Amino acid sequence: MNAQLNTYEKTDRIVVRITYLIALLILIGLIIWGARTAYHHWKYEYTNDAQVQEYINPILSRANGYVQEIRYKDHQQVAKGDTLVILDRDEALVQKELAKAALSAANAQLRVLESNVNTSSNNSGINKAKINAAEAQLWQQQEEFKRYKNLLENEAVTQQRFEDIKTKLKVAEANFESMKQTYQTSLSQTKDVKAQIEVAKATILEKKAALDKIELDLKYAVLTAPTDGYMGKKNLQIGQLVQKGQTIGFIVDENQGKWIVANFEETQISTMHEGQEAEITVDAFSGKTFHGKIESFSPATGSQFSLLPPDNATGNFVKITQRFPVRIQFTDDISSLENLRAGMNAEVSIPK
Repeated sequence: MNAQLNTYEKTDRIVVRITYLIALLILIGLIIWGARTAYHHWKYEYTNDAQVQEYINPILSRANGYVQEIRYKDHQQVAKGDTLVILDRDEALVQKELAKAALSAANAQLRVLESNVNTSSNNSGINKAKINAAEAQLWQQQEEFKRYKNLLENEAVTQQRFEDIKTKLKVAEANFESMKQTYQTSLSQTKDVKAQIEVAKATILEKKAALDKIELDLKYAVLTAPTDGYMGKKNLQIGQLVQKGQTIGFIVDENQGKWIVANFEETQISTMHEGQEAEITVDAFSGKTFHGKIESFSPATGSQFSLLPPDNATGNFVKITQRFPVRIQFTDDISSLENLRAGMNAEVSIPK
C-alpha cells in the first residue's frame, strides 16, 4: 500500500514539474513574442488594413446587336486585341450593300452633271461665236442702211427698196439681241449645273459618311480585349441582346502593375513621406516578404470618399480615429508578383 502511494506521489511530482516547465516555456514564449511585438511597434508603423490592388477595367459594347459568339471563359488570360465577343452582323452587312449602292448612284449623278457642264460650256462657246456673227451681220446692215438712206435722199433708189433694207437692219438688230440673250442663258445654265455639282459632291460625302458609319458598326460588332490581363466572370449568353454602352465583362489589367493600398490611422502618418521603404506580407503567402515604397498619400480620409460622408455637426459626435489610404508601389521583380491577385489581404510595416 505504501509502495503504491509512493508511486502516486512520484507521478504527481513529475506532472507538476512538466506543468511548471510547460508554463515556463509558454511564459518565455509570451515574453519573446511581446518583446518582438513591442520592438516592432517601436521601430515600425504597422497596419493589417491593407489590400493588393490592380486596375479592373469594364469592357463596354460600342454597338447594338445580339450575341453570336463568345470566345472567352471565366478567369481566362487574354492578350490585347484578342476577340472576346462577336455580335450578329447580318443586318449591318445588308445596310452596307445599300449604302455602297447609294454611294455609286451619287457618283454617277456627279459624272452626269460634270458632263452637262461640259456640254453647257460648249454651247456657250457656240453662242458666243454666233454673237460675233450676228454683230458682223448687224454692222453690215447698218452700213448698207446708211448708203441706201443717202441714195433715197438723192432719189437714186425707190422707197420700197429702202424699206426692205430698213427691215433687214431691224432683223439683224433683233438677231444680235437674241444671240446675246441666248449666250447669257447658256452661262446661267452652266452656273446652275456647277451649283448642282456642289450639291452632288455634298451628297457623295454624306453617302460616304453613312458607309463609314456602317463599317464602323461592323468593326464594333467584334469586341476585343483592350489590354493584356485576366477576364472576370462571364455573364453573357449566346443570343443575348447587347445595347451600346452596356458592360459585357471586366478585365484585370496586367500592364499597369500591382500596388498596395494600406489604410493607416491618422496618428501614424506624421512621420511618413513619399519614397519611404515598406515591408509587405500577404496573407495568402505567409512567410514571404515583399518590398515596396510609398508612392502617394490620399488627399482626404477614406470616410470622406464614401457615398455618405459623416457629418460631425449633427450633434451626435463620437470621435473615431480616421484612416488615410496610402498607396505603396512594389519594388520587387514583376515575376515575383505574378501570383498576387487584386483584393488579397496584406500587412504593411514602415520604418519610423
